[in-house]
Amino acid sequence: MPEDSQKPTHESEPTPGDQLSRLITGYFASQAIHVAAELRLADLLADGPRSVEELADATGTHPRSLCRLMRALASLGVFAEGEDHRFSLTPMADLMRSDVPGSQRATARMMGGAFYRALGDLIGSIRTGEPAFERLSGQTYFEYLTGHPEEARTFDDAMTALNDRKTLAMLEVYDFAGIQVLADIGGGNGGTLARVLGRDPEMRGLLFDLPGVVERAGEAIEGAGLGGRCRVVGGDFLESVPGGANAYLLRHILHNWDDQRAVMILRNVRRAMGESGRLLVVERVIEPGNAPQFGKLMDLTMLVVHGGVERTEEEFQGLLEAGGFRLRRIVPTAVEVSVIEGEPV
Repeated sequence: MPEDSQKPTHESEPTPGDQLSRLITGYFASQAIHVAAELRLADLLADGPRSVEELADATGTHPRSLCRLMRALASLGVFAEGEDHRFSLTPMADLMRSDVPGSQRATARMMGGAFYRALGDLIGSIRTGEPAFERLSGQTYFEYLTGHPEEARTFDDAMTALNDRKTLAMLEVYDFAGIQVLADIGGGNGGTLARVLGRDPEMRGLLFDLPGVVERAGEAIEGAGLGGRCRVVGGDFLESVPGGANAYLLRHILHNWDDQRAVMILRNVRRAMGESGRLLVVERVIEPGNAPQFGKLMDLTMLVVHGGVERTEEEFQGLLEAGGFRLRRIVPTAVEVSVIEGEPV
C-alpha cells in the first residue's frame, strides 16, 4: 500500500497553534448555533429527518445557504446529515428545541444576539471600564428589554434555562429551615422562589422586581399555586427594597452591577431587613490561579453588557461589609455557583 494512502492510527495532539486557532474562531460556531435557534430548526426536525429544501421552505431561507449552515453544525455534532442533504436531530440539537426540559434555545438567542453585539466592542470596555451595550445603544440592557418585549421574553426563558440547574444545586446544599418569609430581590419570573416555597409549605414568599418584570411573573406564581403564599411587589432595588421578610435572596443580581451600585443594593436590603435576618447571595466566586473557570469569561460578558463584575471571595467580603453585612460563610454547590451567607452588622 502506498505510504500516503495509509491512515494514521491516532490523531496527533493539537499544537498550541491549533488550540489558539480554535479559540480565535470560536464565534463561528456560536453564531451558527444562534442562527439555528432563531430559525427554530430543531423544532422543525422534532418529528424526524427533513430535506434541506423542506427546511428552507419552512424558514423562508435560501436552500443552498441553509445547507451550508446545517452542514457546518453537523460537523460539530449539532444536527446530523444523511443522504440527499436530509438532516436530523442529535442529542445536542434536541436541546435546541423550544419544548424540551433544559432547552437552550433561548440562551443561544440571547447570547448570540445582544450579548454578542456588545462583546464585539470589548476593546472599548477594556479601555474605558464602561459597558459597551450602553455605549452602542444609548440605554442600559434592562431599559432595552423594557422596550423590546420579545427579547424580554427570550431573556426570561434563558434565565430559567440557565438557572434551573443552579437552583436545584442550591437547594441540595443550603438549608432554608427557619425562614418564615423569603424575599427574592430581582427575582424575575419567580421560578426560583417557587422552587424554594415548594420545598417548605409553611414558608411565605415576597417577589420583588421592576414593575414590568413582575407583571410577567404574576402568572407563573399563580400557575404554581402560590398566589396565596407569595406577595408580588414592583419597584427598583436601587431605590428601596420592601420589608417584611427575615431572609433576602439576591441570586445573580450583584454581578450585574459595579461596586458602587452593588453596595447601594445591599444597603437598601440592610435597611429593609432591620437588625436581624439572613442575606443570601447566590453568585459565582472567582477562584485564584490559572485553572479554567467559566466565570472568568462570563466576567467579560458582565463588563460589556451591564458594567458588572464576577467577584472573588475577598471582593464579596468587602462588598458585604460596605453594605452593612458580615460575611458568615460561603457554601459551594455542585455547579459553578455558591451561596454566600451574610448577617447584618
